[in-house]
Amino acid sequence: MSVALERIRSDHAPAVLAFEVENRAFFAGRVPDRGDAYFADFDTRHRELVEAQEAGEIHFHVLVAEGGEVLGRINLNDVDPEAGTAELGYRLAEKATGRGLATYGVREVIRRAAEEYGLRRLTAVVSHGNDASRAVLARAGFGAVGGVVLEVGELGTAYELDLGGSAGRERSGTAS
Repeated sequence: MSVALERIRSDHAPAVLAFEVENRAFFAGRVPDRGDAYFADFDTRHRELVEAQEAGEIHFHVLVAEGGEVLGRINLNDVDPEAGTAELGYRLAEKATGRGLATYGVREVIRRAAEEYGLRRLTAVVSHGNDASRAVLARAGFGAVGGVVLEVGELGTAYELDLGGSAGRERSGTAS
């Protein structure tokens, strides 16, 4: 199966909502649940995200399979153009895990962050129990910089990646 990374657009809304609904329980086992309001107000939220992206405040991406199914999201939040920084976040559909898609998506977003978005440093935070996400960050070149307490009181690790080197430019294109 071929997968492509695309910047989020308005027409992705139905597929992104299906992705979030189908994987809600899976995600809730790893990160705090988005809550019912997220799903009830999804169309408004999606429109606001597209507008924020057009304003350069965020860079949101979806991993799209042939046929338009969304298999993952890889996002850059809290973009600070002056500082050249952003925070990386990602989630993959349960059925898409274990195939290298998260690593592909993260590496491609890293490449875009450096080459297209003008960013110089990315950060990420992962809970201590999320070994798969920690492995993805390690494969993508992130280094642990210290412990953190997540919003829900859970312990985690903060990671950083300096985009000034060659990290993230190793792989591009589409995943198969």
